[in-house]
Amino acid sequence: MAMPIPSSSHLKYNHNYSGSLTPIKPKFPSKFCRPRNLKLTYRGSAASASASEPTLSSSSAPAAVKERGIWVTQSGHFSVADSQLNSSGFELHRTTDNLDLDQLNALFAKVGFVRREKEKLRRSLHNTPSVIWLEYKKSGKVVAFARATGDDVYNAVIWDVVVDPSFQRCGLGKAVMERLMSDLLEKGITNIALYAEPDVLGFYRPLGFIADPDGIKAMVYCKKKQK
Repeated sequence: MAMPIPSSSHLKYNHNYSGSLTPIKPKFPSKFCRPRNLKLTYRGSAASASASEPTLSSSSAPAAVKERGIWVTQSGHFSVADSQLNSSGFELHRTTDNLDLDQLNALFAKVGFVRREKEKLRRSLHNTPSVIWLEYKKSGKVVAFARATGDDVYNAVIWDVVVDPSFQRCGLGKAVMERLMSDLLEKGITNIALYAEPDVLGFYRPLGFIADPDGIKAMVYCKKKQK
């Protein structure tokens, strides 16, 4: 069952980029509605800070993004290089071709997400134009994942940003988010939103997301009996 999110605040991407990675620990306390979630939205203003990570180095963002002057970071460099990910034992994927859905469901469960019916999960991923995930080559397991749905032209909503608890606080969450944002911006998509628990706002704000841009509020359908 899908669980709608009531009383959400609207957050928008702002091109600011600083701070360290905050572990993602989503919680779903209600059968129908997830209270206290905030909607974050990408705002596209000038970046104004630098980023730091405890263990992994940086690399250039995709050339196409640079040439268009669209920056995910102030410097135009990812916080974690593709080569650094590879040398650290991770393989980067941008399609679902080799994605094990049982492993993905297991990862969802580790961070508190509900497990999804396998066929519905397969269909949802088939209808997802932008996907980024990391495989730990030693075990062959999915350890980080993020995806974005939308019309693939103007609008996108980011979902299911997860990192295996055993691999949190080493830059993997930021690595997948930077690349997902880069892919979306390269397509010309700048109206980008996501929902986040209050305790992980510190992870998304340095990536450029802000709440309630220009006073805009989010409204989300909530399956709840009316009094």
